[in-house]
Amino acid sequence: MTPRRRQRLIWAVALLLLAGVATALMVYALRQNINFFFTPTEVIYGNKDGYIPEVGQRIRIGGMVEKGSVIRESDSLAMQFKVSTVGPAVTIYYSGILPDLFREGQGIVAEGELISPNELKASTILAKHDEEYMPPEVAEEMGKIHQPLEYTPQQKGLTP
Repeated sequence: MTPRRRQRLIWAVALLLLAGVATALMVYALRQNINFFFTPTEVIYGNKDGYIPEVGQRIRIGGMVEKGSVIRESDSLAMQFKVSTVGPAVTIYYSGILPDLFREGQGIVAEGELISPNELKASTILAKHDEEYMPPEVAEEMGKIHQPLEYTPQQKGLTP
């Protein structure tokens, strides 16, 4: 091998190694900002792959707010409520102003940190925007037991 080819090979290998190290550092730095979506059942029992989120991990959880589970503190914006699909419920703690569409029996998505296997300290609460939308994972879980509502054209406001 000529010295010129050897030098080119060394540069090519060094460039590939540098690109690999840079990619690994970016993935490591961004891993803290990745939010996985789970249903309450998946948080407690694990998802299809058997992955159970760890305490301290940032996740998104979606489900229906259980009726009678909302507890508000009278002297602050702090509150807690339970979210479930078809299985066990996860208790969510939140302090802040809730979306206008938030209510019991409504579908929500909460983003925050898991503080125990069945408790989440939420930093953001999102309420669904209409009666037909639901995150696909929650809809799949809910569809196992609940039948979707059928609306007539009059109920949808399509006919006078």
